[in-house]
Amino acid sequence: MWTTPRWSSSPNPGHTVRVRQVTATSPVPPDDSYLRALTAETADAVRRAQPLTSDHRGAPDDLRDRVTAEVAARRDELVALSRDLHAHPETGFTEHRSAGAVATLLAAHGHPARVGVGGLDTALRVTAGTSGPHVAVLAEYDALPGVGHGCGHNIICATAVGAFLGVAPVLDRLGGRISLVGTPAEEGGGGKETLARAGVFDDVDAVLMLHPFGHDIALHPFLGRRQLEMIFTGVTAHSAAQPFMGRNALDAAVAAYQGVAALRQHLPPGDRVHGVFTDGGSRANMVPDRAALLFYVRSMRPETLRDLAERMAAVARGAAQAAGCGVELVWDEQPAYLPIRFNTTLAARWTVNQRVCGRAPLPPGVVPDFITGSTDLGNLSYRLPAIHPMIAVSEPTVALHTAEFAAAAGSPAGDRAVADGALGLALTAADYLADADLRAATHEEFAAAGGPLDVPTFFESDGTS
Repeated sequence: MWTTPRWSSSPNPGHTVRVRQVTATSPVPPDDSYLRALTAETADAVRRAQPLTSDHRGAPDDLRDRVTAEVAARRDELVALSRDLHAHPETGFTEHRSAGAVATLLAAHGHPARVGVGGLDTALRVTAGTSGPHVAVLAEYDALPGVGHGCGHNIICATAVGAFLGVAPVLDRLGGRISLVGTPAEEGGGGKETLARAGVFDDVDAVLMLHPFGHDIALHPFLGRRQLEMIFTGVTAHSAAQPFMGRNALDAAVAAYQGVAALRQHLPPGDRVHGVFTDGGSRANMVPDRAALLFYVRSMRPETLRDLAERMAAVARGAAQAAGCGVELVWDEQPAYLPIRFNTTLAARWTVNQRVCGRAPLPPGVVPDFITGSTDLGNLSYRLPAIHPMIAVSEPTVALHTAEFAAAAGSPAGDRAVADGALGLALTAADYLADADLRAATHEEFAAAGGPLDVPTFFESDGTS
C-alpha cells in the first residue's frame, strides 16, 4: 500500500514542524517464478530417477526378519517418543528432558544409557555387544528457538533409538557392536565435533543417521560452514564539529559488507555467504568507534571452504585499511562444520532397505544440490564412513526451519517416517555388521576418497582457526 506524505504540527508555537513520509508499509513480495519452475523441473527429474542398487547381500534373510519384527514391536513407543519430543522442544545444549526421555525408554528395554558424555551434559551413549565391528546410530534432539522442531530432530532421535532397539536383541547372531549416541546442539552448536574430540567415536567404525526432508534421498550434499565475526575499531569524534578527527568503524563495516557482495559473483556454484550487522554505533552525532558484522560462510568442499575463509579475511583487512580502522576476526565461536563426504556403498544398502518400506530414495543430483544447509555430521564423515539420507515427511515445497515443517514433523507423515526410518537404519546397521564384504567395500570407498582428515587442525594452515 502506497501513501502520500503525512504532516504533523508541533504543539508548541515556534518549534520546528516534523515531517514524516511513508512510502510503503509492506515489503515487495519476491517473484516465485523461478521457484515454481525449479519445482516443476525437480518433479520431472524425480519421475525419471533410478534408485541406487547394491551388489552386497547384507544380513541373512532370517536375521533381517528378526530385526524387522523387533522394530515393528516398538513402533508405538517410538512414535510416542517422537511426539513427546515434538511437544516439548529444547534448544541446543539444554535438551535435558529430551535426553532423559531417551534414557528412560532405553532403560525400560534393559539398556541403561550414560547421560553426560564427552563433556556435554545432554549427550548420551549406550552400547550393546562387546567385540567385533562397531556401528553407531546418531540421535539429534535439539529444536529451534521460536519454531520448535522445524528441522524434525524429534524424528531423527526416534529413528535412531528404534534402530538400536531393533539390532541389539539379535547381536548374538549378528556379532559386533551397536551404539546409540545422543549428539546435542546440531543447530549451530557442533555437538558431534565436541564429542569426537573427546574420543566418543574413537572405537566406532561407521555412523548412521537420517534427516527429515521433502523428498526421500539416499545421498544429498550438505555444505561446510564457518562463522566469522568482523569487529572494526575506529576513533570516535563529534560528527559535526570535528568529523576529521574520527575514524569511522561503521564505514569500514559497510565497505566490508559491500566487498563480500562483490566477492559473491566469483564464488563456485553452491557456495553461500550471508551476514548481518550486529553493531553499527550508538548515535548519529558520534563517529562510531566500533562496528561489527557476523557472517556464515558455506562451501561444498573442505578445500574451497578454506579458500573462501581466506578471501573473507582479506576483504575485512582491506576494508579496515581503507577506513583507517583496526579489525579483529573471530572465527567459529562454535566448531566449524565440514561438508558431508558421501559413502555410496552404505547409501545403496539404505536404498534397498527403504524400498522394503515402499519408499524409493533418490540418487544424488536429482534434487538440486544447492537446496541444502549444513550439519556437524559432516565432521564425522571425514573421520569414518557415514550416511545421512533424507526421509520425506512433507511436501517438497515445504522448507526446513519453518513452522510448516515443524507441523509436518509432528504429523501422521512424521509418524510413518519414524517407523520406516527406524527400520531402514536398523537393517542397514545389521547389513554392515553381518556382511564382511560390505564392510570392506565401505572402508575401501572411504579410503579412496582420501581417508581420515585431521579435522581439528584443518583450518590452521590458513591462519583462520
